[in-house]
Amino acid sequence: MALEVLSMGRTLVDLYPEQDGPLEQVRNYASSVGGSPSNVAIAASRLGRRAGMISRLGDDPLGRFARAALASEGVDVSQVIAVPGAATPVAVCEIQEPYPLTIYRPDPAVDVAIRADSLDADAVAAAAILWTSLSGYSAEPSRSAHIRAAELRAGRELVLDLDYRPAFWRSEADAAAAGVEALSAATVVVGNLEECRIVTGATTPEEATTRLLTAGARLAVVKLGGDGVLAATTGERVQIAPIPIRQVNGLGAGDAFGGALCHGLLAGWGLGELIGFANAAGAVVASRRGCSAAMPTAAEVGDLLATSRRG
Repeated sequence: MALEVLSMGRTLVDLYPEQDGPLEQVRNYASSVGGSPSNVAIAASRLGRRAGMISRLGDDPLGRFARAALASEGVDVSQVIAVPGAATPVAVCEIQEPYPLTIYRPDPAVDVAIRADSLDADAVAAAAILWTSLSGYSAEPSRSAHIRAAELRAGRELVLDLDYRPAFWRSEADAAAAGVEALSAATVVVGNLEECRIVTGATTPEEATTRLLTAGARLAVVKLGGDGVLAATTGERVQIAPIPIRQVNGLGAGDAFGGALCHGLLAGWGLGELIGFANAAGAVVASRRGCSAAMPTAAEVGDLLATSRRG
């Protein structure tokens, strides 16, 4: 049976402090699988979707841990492959504002080792949604693999998460050039305003959605942090206010948003319901410690929406 959501990109191991505050004061950590594309696959799976992952890991204990953790979440790992001699990246999170993230990513980075000729072409073509991130275009052979995956989609739904990570790029200009190329194949584009500025030059949310739609997307989503989310198609524009929560963590909310966005796209929801549900999924994760382990079920998202409507 074809996958409903196939996510492509990096997988790593997250270390989350069990104490708040600066890392130099932390003594204990909990490990979980991480990496934004992997978190999106887990988020979709927790919402009941058949999800899979295309990724590369080190042939080491951490890689085996990450692959097993994905599989335990119901994610298809047939395209999550260990690379001999490579090391699995590790991300260490800090639970205090602005929630800095330190990534240990040996060079050459295994997450950009996906090769075009290693893709399962049938699985890529058949998935209802292919989720990609701009980070996957940051180096070869991953860049060529992402381009090939887009070619295999033949007009089917392809989501591009602008997901700009400065450490992955030589310059903003390189990221912008790759973004223009990636936009040409995307049907749905998601990013925050800074990511949209880097790729499109837009400086306002409205301008960002207009430029993304002009580039060929049928749906443009701009995440605005404390101002909520703006989403637009050629015929409709919706802005959703943030849901008040007690924030525990600043990481992972966007990945929950992505998994929930895929869930709503598959369900055929209208724009307001789609973005409202994704916004609430992100809020749930922001109120919890951790990323992949914090991804909500549909019932948990529904409960938060119901509570927020009651005021």
